[in-house]
Amino acid sequence: MEISLLLMEEIAKLFAIMLMGYAVVKAGLMKSSESKSVSVIMVSLVIPCVIINAFQVKYTPDVQKGLILACVAAVAVHILFLILTALLKNILHLDAIERATVIYSNAGILVIPLVQELLGQEYVIYSSAYIAVQLILIWTHCKNMLCEEDKLEWKKVLLNVNIISIIVGVVLFIGRIQLPSGVQDVMNMMNNMIGPIGMLLAGMVIAEVPLKTVFNRKRNYVSTALRLIVYPIFVLFLMKIICAFIGIMDAKILLTVYLASVTPACATVTSMAQLYDKDAAYASSLYVLTTLLSIVTMPVMVGSYEMMA
Repeated sequence: MEISLLLMEEIAKLFAIMLMGYAVVKAGLMKSSESKSVSVIMVSLVIPCVIINAFQVKYTPDVQKGLILACVAAVAVHILFLILTALLKNILHLDAIERATVIYSNAGILVIPLVQELLGQEYVIYSSAYIAVQLILIWTHCKNMLCEEDKLEWKKVLLNVNIISIIVGVVLFIGRIQLPSGVQDVMNMMNNMIGPIGMLLAGMVIAEVPLKTVFNRKRNYVSTALRLIVYPIFVLFLMKIICAFIGIMDAKILLTVYLASVTPACATVTSMAQLYDKDAAYASSLYVLTTLLSIVTMPVMVGSYEMMA
């Protein structure tokens, strides 16, 4: 239970920063809409630097094996989520926003700082595997689901700055190319920014949404329960099956994937809902509710993982 207790402590710190973002907007010092400018910095600069830096580790057979395992596990988790959502779509009458909410997690913002604190910088490379798989699906499956389109825009997928940063990171890793020490220092500084900026953005978004409507709308709890409890339980069994085949030696690598899968709803879904004229207010409500409740559910789910491992 040690990791789950540390996780609770780290989440509490991040949520304290989120409250600062909330307070800045409520005090009238900034508008919630201004968070979009900060979001551009986050997505276009901070996350790419963090991803590239994650691949700046020594190339060894063990790291290569671990990265392959993380990729396979990440793909398996997303396939599981897609199957579960397809089965529950008609039973629970899930609309496009709700389906996107339960499938896609806020791994890009939350998982990297949590992995850094809980497991160490050397494990961030494995969390990048989940982020890579999710990014590809967000700009293909998720976009088409929200837009109700069949055609995939591969050019936009491949030119996405985060996908490019993953490709660059992999090339540097396989080529065993180490960036100059000065560049790595800058990357490390960007590493330290990802958690605080991500939670400040979350706080600013939450400040715009009336919390009364977030908590009082019963329908909100359907997607929230799926994202934070039901789907993570299924992933827990999936991890147990994988562990049965590979042994518990790689349990920490799988933990990076599991952490990514139990985070709250993806912030990008709200942005895409705004972009494609969907119910952005509803997407924002689900993002807020899952984010607030994840401070309780994430340590519980990680504690369950520890007991399993």
